[in-house]
Amino acid sequence: MGGRVTISTHVLDAARGRPFAGIAVSLQRRDGTEVANAETNTDGRITGWGDGLEAGVYRLVFDTAQAAPFFPEVVLTFDYSDPAQHYHVPLLLSPFAYSTYRGS
Repeated sequence: MGGRVTISTHVLDAARGRPFAGIAVSLQRRDGTEVANAETNTDGRITGWGDGLEAGVYRLVFDTAQAAPFFPEVVLTFDYSDPAQHYHVPLLLSPFAYSTYRGS
């Protein structure tokens, strides 16, 4: 999957105010079929998912067991309705809470 990035994510340690490196993330279709997987880089980002995805409902599955043991896995489901747009879905993670939003 090369070309222009259309889906990216960023995992931030909200308690310490810095990125989480080495978090495994799986991009899946709604039915659980894996489309791509990667680990967050030293800046906590994954930006390598590119063109070629069809519109539909997808989810990002974050393996957060080592970063926040209370939440061993975080699943963010989102509607990828317009493949012509960039979708940035960040995760802000702390020991006992997490949040997300649609970024730019």
